[in-house]
Parts: sequence; structure tokens; C-alpha cells
Amino acid sequence: MKNSRKPLIQVSLALAALALTGLPAIAQTTLKWAHVYEVNEPYHTEALWAAEEIKKRTNGKYEIQVFPASQLGNENQINEGLGLGTVDIIYTSVAFAGSIHKPISISNTPFILRDFDHWKAYRDSQLFREVAKGYEDKTGHKVVSITYYGQRMLTANREIKKPEDMKGMKLRVPPAPLYLMFPKAAGANATPIAFAEVYLALQNGTVDAQENPLTTIEAKKFYEVQKNIVLTGHIVDHLATIVSKQLWAKLSDEDKKIFGAVAQEAAARASAEIQAKEKELVETFKQKGLTIIEVNKDDFKDAVMKSVSLESLGYRKADYDKIQALKAEGL
Repeated sequence: MKNSRKPLIQVSLALAALALTGLPAIAQTTLKWAHVYEVNEPYHTEALWAAEEIKKRTNGKYEIQVFPASQLGNENQINEGLGLGTVDIIYTSVAFAGSIHKPISISNTPFILRDFDHWKAYRDSQLFREVAKGYEDKTGHKVVSITYYGQRMLTANREIKKPEDMKGMKLRVPPAPLYLMFPKAAGANATPIAFAEVYLALQNGTVDAQENPLTTIEAKKFYEVQKNIVLTGHIVDHLATIVSKQLWAKLSDEDKKIFGAVAQEAAARASAEIQAKEKELVETFKQKGLTIIEVNKDDFKDAVMKSVSLESLGYRKADYDKIQALKAEGL
């Protein structure tokens, strides 16, 4: 009898010890991370990695559920959700974050950033930290990282070689002011449509064209309903990873370091993957039978700068000039 009781006592003691350690199941917090991108895109796969990594580094304190493909709303809705407390973390274009604090979106001005290396110089600059802090001071939300989204290219069912070729064309753009500059300058009819509805709008002729990075054109299968890809590279786009003010206020200093470090690691990994994929996709699209059109970017840049002033949109030319002057490390 004594021998049979001994294992039971040991098990009881072990369970008591386990309870005293304060393991994750006891105080776990479930969080929502929302974005509008597809499950096969690096933003989503890296968000999944980040969710697991945060869980691991905080000993299971946080269970982060990632909601892709506009499941919790479009860009404007998830930005509003941060303030309402309906989401805890989001990916969002800085153009949409700019609806709350305009200066953070200036880097989405057409042709302000030249390429991936110029974008990295901006990401690592004091100027970016200043505009991010302005957003944080105004909202209470925390910008923990930015991720390269890619150079936005035009797709259309007619050939576009110069700005004049876009005149009268119905061009889908995201519903944020800086995305409207490019079509307006070229005389196109800017048509804001929710991201999740773009494929159908192209298919049924509601719009004639759209603009997005090559990686998004692939992920959303826009190449199935468009014949030409025009390498305008008019915006070097990027996404901010933002933690809501409610969540950030509750995090301990140690947990804030973990959230920030993991978000930056995930952003670096996704950025590198996107940049590498961009280099491959031109050839991939050629093999699919699409026509790839190279253009003189200066023609499109001149059209933009002549038609719309930054000041009229509420931006400072001095900030534009500072970004233009940034150089990649080693140059």
C-alpha cells in the first residue's frame, strides 16, 4: 500500500510545483494582429513567426492570433480599430497612418524614394524616428518597425509608355491622398477600391488598371486579368507595424523590448524576401506571356512634381528634400 501511494504523492507535488511557477496558461493574454495581405505573402508568414516568437520569449504570456486578407476590415478600418481597441497590432501602409498624423506618410510621395537601398537609409534615419515619434505622441500607439512593401508598378490592358498614355484611364488606387498624386498627374481617373475587391474590378472592367508591387501583382493574381506591366516604380512603399496604445501601456519594459525586437527581426526578414522576389518576377511574368514595359521614370516624376505641390497636401518641402538627400550606408 505504501509503495502504491508514493507515485501519487510525487505527482501531486509535481503539479503543485508547476502551479507555483506561474507558467503561461495561468495568465495568458490573447491578442489580435490584423492586416489586408494574402496568406502566402511574407508579411503574413513573418507575422505568424513573430507571434510564435513573442509567445516563446515571454514564456507563453501572449497568444497572438493573426487575421490576414482584410478579415477584420480594410486599411482604414483596422487603423480605426487600434484606437477602438478592437485590434492590438496591425500592418498598415504609412499612407493610411498619415490620415491620423500626416508627416509619417510623406515617404509615400511618388518618386521621393529611389529604390530599396534608399528606403533602407530612410528606415535607419533619425528623420524616420522623428516622424514616427510624432505619430506616437499624437496617438499613443507605438510604431515598432517598418517593412519594405516594394516598388509600385502599373498594370493595364493597354500599353503605357509615357504619362500622356494614361489620360482618361480608370486607375484603381488605395483611398489615401498620396496614392492619388500619380494618376492625377498623368490625367488618369483615380478610382479608390478596397484591396480585396480589386481583382473583380479589373476582371469586370470597373477599372482599366491598378498599381502595386510585383510581389502583390503575383500574390493577388492580377496578372490573370491584365496584359501589361509598366515598370514605373513610382512609389517605394512600406508598411508600419503598429501596437495599440492600450496594449503598449500594459506591457512591461521587458515585454516592450521583446515586442520591438521581434517586430524588427520579422520586418528585416520580410523585407529581404520581398526585395529578392522582386528581382525574379520580371522574368516570371514574361514567361506567363505578359508584356513588360520599361519607361523613363523622369517623365512620370516631372509630371507629378509639376501637377501637385506637397504644400497643397499639407507636407513640408524641407522634409521631402531631407529624404531625397539620404544616402545608403557606404555610398
